[in-house]
Amino acid sequence: MKYRNVVLIVLLILIVDQAVKFWVKTNMAITEQFTVIPDWFHIHFIENEGMAYGLKFGGEFGKIFLTLFRLAAVVVGFVFMRKLVREKYHKGLLICGSLILAGAAGNLIDSMFYGLIFSNSSPYEVAQLFPQGGGYGTFLHGKVVDMLYFPLYEGYLPKWVPIWGGEYFIFFRPVFNIADAAISVGVIAILLFQKRFLHAQIAQEKEQQAATEQAVTPNDESTQKAV
Repeated sequence: MKYRNVVLIVLLILIVDQAVKFWVKTNMAITEQFTVIPDWFHIHFIENEGMAYGLKFGGEFGKIFLTLFRLAAVVVGFVFMRKLVREKYHKGLLICGSLILAGAAGNLIDSMFYGLIFSNSSPYEVAQLFPQGGGYGTFLHGKVVDMLYFPLYEGYLPKWVPIWGGEYFIFFRPVFNIADAAISVGVIAILLFQKRFLHAQIAQEKEQQAATEQAVTPNDESTQKAV
């Protein structure tokens, strides 16, 4: 797998992620929702100032720190992916790494620039792109746009369920975006197939070592004969 393929995967996910976010931001009021698949999949517009799936981190300072950390992680990620490609790591690992890198970059764009280019979203007003009075925030203070909502189960739990029996329960409750999904898929796939990725790399290194030894051995014998 070539490095340009890594870049193409990242760009493709970024384009889809940002296109969906732009559409939601400029066509929906905050907390507005419409159904894609009844009782299973909804587009539900919310924003968060923190990590994936609406988690928060450390207030105002935490927001800046998280954005700078994402920026550093994306820069290091591209450098690291180039190294993995150069060393011919397993294709599956490179794809998973590309997904994680694309997801980090997608949410980084929101955090860095959305406060500058969008007006504020509210339950009564849809945001505008490049408003006359400027955006709702400053550089590094943009909010991440989330919209994918999959309440696979919604209802009251049976009484016999420990602790939560009889309570109203929603599964899966978090609202997320395509960038979050790319990160999750990449991480989960690496955890599930890490042995396959690692074994393939070890086998490849052994083959390269054997080929190197075979290339060196004839030269040594011919040198000894010449002597």
